[in-house]
Amino acid sequence: SWAVADAISRVLKNSEELHSWRRHLLSACMKGLVAMYSSSKDESKQEVERSMLLRLEELLCVVEEVDPDDWCSLVKTGLKYRYRDETFLKVLNVAIHLLYKKESSLSQ
Repeated sequence: SWAVADAISRVLKNSEELHSWRRHLLSACMKGLVAMYSSSKDESKQEVERSMLLRLEELLCVVEEVDPDDWCSLVKTGLKYRYRDETFLKVLNVAIHLLYKKESSLSQ
């Protein structure tokens, strides 16, 4: 559940720390997905993964930057274990469009 993260985001709503908080959430979300994909290769926790993927997409739309190591791990592990998962592929597609547009830090 994202209740605690959402509560902290609401408290930080108009502060300078909100962007940093969202970047940390994004990193944690990617690392969590990598850990789930690596440990549960059989897709047994689909609903939890789906929830995290949707939150990842939401955070990417706001933050629009990722740690290159986190991104590389997510793409490699996700494609290795979830290459047939529709939600993973949809979020990956959105992420690629967001992160590799001309002014993005990853497109350099």
